[in-house]
Amino acid sequence: MPTIAPSYIYAFFALIAVSGILISTFAAYATTLRVIPEMEQLENLLNHVASKGYELITLTAATNSTSEAVLKLPPAIGNKQYWIRLRNESSKAWIEGALGSIHQGNVTSRVYLPKIVSALGNYSSGYGPAILEISMSNSTVTLHLKTWRSNM
Repeated sequence: MPTIAPSYIYAFFALIAVSGILISTFAAYATTLRVIPEMEQLENLLNHVASKGYELITLTAATNSTSEAVLKLPPAIGNKQYWIRLRNESSKAWIEGALGSIHQGNVTSRVYLPKIVSALGNYSSGYGPAILEISMSNSTVTLHLKTWRSNM
């Protein structure tokens, strides 16, 4: 009989180990199912900002004027804060963003703008609407993203 008791103890610990692995696997799967729609929503938001940027670039190039658009963006994606930033190099410009704080700097999505523009500025969620300003100076189109302030 003494050999039966240790086998029950070993089986009990093996059952605990297997159930722990299964619980952690299901928790990781549930987290993945929640993150995928949040990333898709961020991508859609970047495409929305990019399309409004396209519209303003076309308008400014055609009329040589200055304009701005107020974008009412959601205060959060899911329950997470997000950020959007305009960046450019000598040959291309893009809009990038990620979930979390802008200080973390982990870019997860990027949408390129069609024309060469000078793009700058950033927006963090939860601080009101965003403003896209565009101007033209000496054939250089400048696109600026900022947070709307009531005392402007």
